[in-house]
Amino acid sequence: MNLIKSNESKNLVGCCGLYCGLCTKYQSRSPSRCLGCRIGEQHSWCSIWNCCVKKHKLDHCSECGELDECAIFLRRKVRDWIPVADNLHRILADGLENWLSEQMERQTALEELLDQCNDGRSMSFYCRACARMPVELIHQALKQAEEIFAHHQAEAADMKAKAGIIKDVIKDLALQANINLTH
Repeated sequence: MNLIKSNESKNLVGCCGLYCGLCTKYQSRSPSRCLGCRIGEQHSWCSIWNCCVKKHKLDHCSECGELDECAIFLRRKVRDWIPVADNLHRILADGLENWLSEQMERQTALEELLDQCNDGRSMSFYCRACARMPVELIHQALKQAEEIFAHHQAEAADMKAKAGIIKDVIKDLALQANINLTH
């Protein structure tokens, strides 16, 4: 990974263990979009960011000795939302650079989904899928969808049809792998 890309990706390591590039608030095109945990002050609404950065002066929660007992992470909403604890433990076990390399691959796949199959209602689903599914399954879904698009001669302009196809493929693969993609 080149140095510039590596530095950019380090700025996208969310305090919570989510790679910001996989977050709907980062991928949004609205003026109020989040630029990532390390850039700007627009995320004061985030209880995880406030605890990690403001209170404990840490870069990410994997540096905190209270990670496994953290009241914020023990809340059901946070646990169900993103695989944060798993990511934070993987950063500790595998190292930040290895984890970042995988996250950048996930972000590339997500941005391909958003560019080619976003019907305006699918961003949350795509972000969730790319954050929770193994990278290999995401690539498998993209490949299967491309084959279906070609077989059905899906028009490039028919985003709704393409989104429906790719979402069905992703849901099927997630179900087979016992991965929950619901909120």
